[in-house]
Amino acid sequence: MIKQVLLSAVLCGCTLAGMAGELKRQPKVGEVPPPMLGRLHGSDTQVDLANYRGKVVIVTFWASWCGPCRRELPVLAHFQQVIGHDALEVIAVNFKEPRSDFLGVLRANRKLDMNYVHDSKGVASDEYGVNSLPNMFVIDRDGTIAYVHRGYSEEMLEGFIAEVMSLLPKEVLKRPAGAVDATKKS
Repeated sequence: MIKQVLLSAVLCGCTLAGMAGELKRQPKVGEVPPPMLGRLHGSDTQVDLANYRGKVVIVTFWASWCGPCRRELPVLAHFQQVIGHDALEVIAVNFKEPRSDFLGVLRANRKLDMNYVHDSKGVASDEYGVNSLPNMFVIDRDGTIAYVHRGYSEEMLEGFIAEVMSLLPKEVLKRPAGAVDATKKS
């Protein structure tokens, strides 16, 4: 049931957007990623992945000028809404942009229920070795990287949905899609 709802949210395909630079090595599947992502937008709270243990976490790096990123964000917000904050957290980290560009995307997407981090100096993106956008890390409930995706396309969605669903607890998979109050963050 959840799979069909997620697939139906996708309306367009996307292509890989590249960035180049001297960066650290990206964390790999099976590794614990760097825990600190920066300050949560609209709060003084620092996003520490250790605080999300027990949930699946999707960390995606994006930029306002990146078309595939802009198409990916609503899809991830739909995941957040359908699955609920009790089992999934989506953290969208802006890639080295001025605050005005970051806020412009947030204003245009007010209804997207996700956690946003503005990484204007690239501290988190450099720690993650981000060299292409969008760049997504799917972190399992134990805090290790389960999957890494660079780029975005409609073709990848069915596999991506299966990946995320494989990480969720059985009780979450059994409930009706969107059964959890998506506005309530745990």
